[in-house]
Amino acid sequence: MTSLIDIGVRLDALIAGPPAPADAGELLVLGEQALEQWVIARGKQPTQDKREGFRILALHRQGAEKDPSFNACRETCRELVYHYNLLTLQPEHPESGQRARMMGWVVNHLYLFISGKMETEQLGEFCCASKPLRETVDAEAKAQ
Repeated sequence: MTSLIDIGVRLDALIAGPPAPADAGELLVLGEQALEQWVIARGKQPTQDKREGFRILALHRQGAEKDPSFNACRETCRELVYHYNLLTLQPEHPESGQRARMMGWVVNHLYLFISGKMETEQLGEFCCASKPLRETVDAEAKAQ
């Protein structure tokens, strides 16, 4: 099982690269691994099922069970699938490089949301702008 820290380190390396269209599979797996961490933190075994052909969508559904605030990242998961499909179905498209960068940013957004949820469970109740985390960071900055 890949730790959340290791996922973040790998994402940082990929995004700095920037990611190539060939990285689409790894980026999708990193998103799945981040969701696995959320499911495990909730005391469940991550599903191997698929929804609409993708495990990441089944993992999101499992992670959102009895936690409506987790639905804040549902569209992020769907956007990851969208970019994965673009990159794998049209690998030679002239915009593949930009699509890969966008997929990297989207999976990073998912990773940051899940990392934030692990620290502040209320994250996502209003939006994924992470107001509770911003308030904490602002308070810490003022204290210094």
